[in-house]
Amino acid sequence: MIKEFKQFLLRGNVVDLAVGVVIGAAFGAVVTALVADILTPFIAAIAKVPDFSGIVFTINGSKFMVGHFINVLISFVLVAAAIFFFVIKPMNMLIARARKGAPMDPTTKKCKECLSDIPVDATRCAHCAQIVS
Repeated sequence: MIKEFKQFLLRGNVVDLAVGVVIGAAFGAVVTALVADILTPFIAAIAKVPDFSGIVFTINGSKFMVGHFINVLISFVLVAAAIFFFVIKPMNMLIARARKGAPMDPTTKKCKECLSDIPVDATRCAHCAQIVS
């Protein structure tokens, strides 16, 4: 049983997942710092309101902290925007550049008997019924 557990832990996908989680946590800290230290103060400088947490109203003794919710909502939008503009867009551009020069995988092949185009995975030609390997 210990041997199986060791094999499970050393399997590639478990190690890859662990590395992904650790890098994801570190990247999350970088994005949070970007939002908290650069983007939020920039918006506060423009809006002249550094923090909305003071916005509160009370109904029947219950506090509704609308300002805190606004802060969290703005943080979420800023994190999403930072990830989109600083990670997703550049990665999409790099992938598009890499694919530009790479040839596409063929989706069809020629039948040796009738020379028609048939799907790569076909085992028999749809036009002449010849067995294709």
